[in-house]
Amino acid sequence: MTVPVQAVVLDLDGTLLDHEGAARAALAAWLPELGVQVTDALVSAWFTAEEKHYLAWRSKEVDFAEQRRRRLRDVLPLAGLDVGSDDDLDQVFAGYVAHYEASWTAFHDVEPMLAALRARPVQLAVLTNGTEDQQHAKLRAVGLDGRIGPVFTAERLAVAKPAPASYRKVCAALGVVPEKVLHVGDRHDLDVVAARAAGLQAVHLDRDGRGPFDEPARITSLDELPGRLGH
Repeated sequence: MTVPVQAVVLDLDGTLLDHEGAARAALAAWLPELGVQVTDALVSAWFTAEEKHYLAWRSKEVDFAEQRRRRLRDVLPLAGLDVGSDDDLDQVFAGYVAHYEASWTAFHDVEPMLAALRARPVQLAVLTNGTEDQQHAKLRAVGLDGRIGPVFTAERLAVAKPAPASYRKVCAALGVVPEKVLHVGDRHDLDVVAARAAGLQAVHLDRDGRGPFDEPARITSLDELPGRLGH
């Protein structure tokens, strides 16, 4: 890092909160309630549908409830279940959400990272592609609400990553020029490539060792983040 960092903007899901772990735990509890056996194929189909239809919501093609229904329309037939009406789908998805929320946990390296960064002259913030209610509920559930700086959601900003405006709006709100802001997240496309395109510095948190391995600003734990600030 050649420019000193004045602010660190953290992604939420996959960075601070174990979204994938919570989703897998939710599927393991929810699918049997529907009379469905949990299989690797179904779990894989769930995550594929999540990525596909969440993107449609981020792109403002559908509302948040409809992206959930579309996920079920993709997955339920694979489990041999009828799709039903929109109201039916909303009720079915509510069962998944209950288990998902009960499984929210923060990664073990979050607290040590926060302690280390509080000793640095940097601002902290969260930028997440999610809704106001759900993302704040996650932070409250894992004890991070009010402890990690302002939280900027795609819903609040009316724009989502990877749009350059999403990152720049956060920088403007923090009063820091983009080149002195470090964005950190688990998605290389959204949290690193797009953040850099918007003028920010970026670090890739590659928790699962999926790469890309030629990324020079790659860490595998938030424990490594304080050493990347250039102070």
